[in-house]
Amino acid sequence: MSEREFDVVVIGAGPAGEVAAGRLAGRGRATALVEAHLIGGECAFYACMPSKALLRPLELYEEAKRVPGVREAVTRGLDARAALRRRDEVIHGLDDSGQEPWLQERGVTIVRGRGRLEGERRVRVGDDVLVAREAVIVATGTQALLPPIPGLAEARPWTNREATTSERIPPRLLVLGAGVVGVELAQAYASLGSKVTLVEAATRILAREEPFAADVVHAALREHGVDILTVAPAARVQRDGAGEVTLTLENGRSLQGDELLVAVGRKPLTDDLGLETVGIEPGGALEVDDRMQVTGHPWLYAIGDVNGRALLTHVAKYQARIATLVLDGDERARAIHDGPGSPRAIFTDPQVAAVGMTEAAAREAGIDARTVLHPTSAIAGASFVGRHTPGATQLVVDGRRDVIVGATFVGFEVAELLQAATIAIVNQVPIAHLWACLAPFPTRSELWLRLLEAYEAA
Repeated sequence: MSEREFDVVVIGAGPAGEVAAGRLAGRGRATALVEAHLIGGECAFYACMPSKALLRPLELYEEAKRVPGVREAVTRGLDARAALRRRDEVIHGLDDSGQEPWLQERGVTIVRGRGRLEGERRVRVGDDVLVAREAVIVATGTQALLPPIPGLAEARPWTNREATTSERIPPRLLVLGAGVVGVELAQAYASLGSKVTLVEAATRILAREEPFAADVVHAALREHGVDILTVAPAARVQRDGAGEVTLTLENGRSLQGDELLVAVGRKPLTDDLGLETVGIEPGGALEVDDRMQVTGHPWLYAIGDVNGRALLTHVAKYQARIATLVLDGDERARAIHDGPGSPRAIFTDPQVAAVGMTEAAAREAGIDARTVLHPTSAIAGASFVGRHTPGATQLVVDGRRDVIVGATFVGFEVAELLQAATIAIVNQVPIAHLWACLAPFPTRSELWLRLLEAYEAA
């Protein structure tokens, strides 16, 4: 066994760990970054990036059909094999060697292997022990959750990893769970040739977003051939000798598919982290304060999905910055707006992009919530981009303070419209001030003018 000392040891090289290690080493700290699989993590190789590569062909195809002069040139459907090749390019064939140079240029020491705590400020990786003079940062992320449904594990289901890296399009795909992962991959595979059935135990898809947004996505999925079953809890799963999967629901109905994708949630990767050696119960999310320090352990930080505050890549990178500022001695560094109201996007066609509170959440919080709703495409800019795309945009306004507390956009490429709403909400910009933020004509950002007019008239 050998021991090596560093100022900081970072466990996990996903987006959070990469950013933290790069910032710390760039400021002169001796930093070790420990990774057992791929540098870049789930987002780069099995989630955000490959799923968007699979969804983008449909998005462009549908937009082309909406534009006279272009739709006449669209004479064929999507090429699934070409789409999969492009996906492979995006994830670099699951080769992370391209991720290493920028870390090495900053002086980060990359340690390959599984990192486990072995007491305070000590991380074991195989036969080596890395000793942290200042801090250990946990950035191990999450993995797909497999619920305890009889027969499920034995049926060898897909998780997001198999679904985003598959080399084939199954003729029939069952999708269990209609959250973000479920609806995105259901639409992607339907567009590439699968007959998809989407199964959700709740009363509607996208249960955490505004009902009107879920309704638009529901209709779009149906239009693209996805069968949707809600209020349909699963009872058991079986895969036969020929490979066919049968999903039996609690109401007795049976569904058959060639593959079953489970997309019902995520589980923090803390089971095998050695947390028990520092008095922390393994298995759950690591509770942190707004400085990203684990409760009761000022030398231990947890950033990204593993702390459970918001399972989003951009939140993970933001929290990495906060943790490094705290280590630099910045007493003002605090994470704000990194909870459930963080900016988020669902890259279906049409897209859903939201930030802040839903109307229901605002009312539950005792806010005098007032809403304004306007069709996203009912502006001059939509004559050229997203023409006739279904969807609306809603603002949730605190009527007592006249500031926006929530915004939801539904339409074509609306994720690019979200930043203005985020700035307004985070900085509590009064509605009166937004009138002076002129949107150029004819762009889709003129949607803001229509929303302000609607609020004024309400």
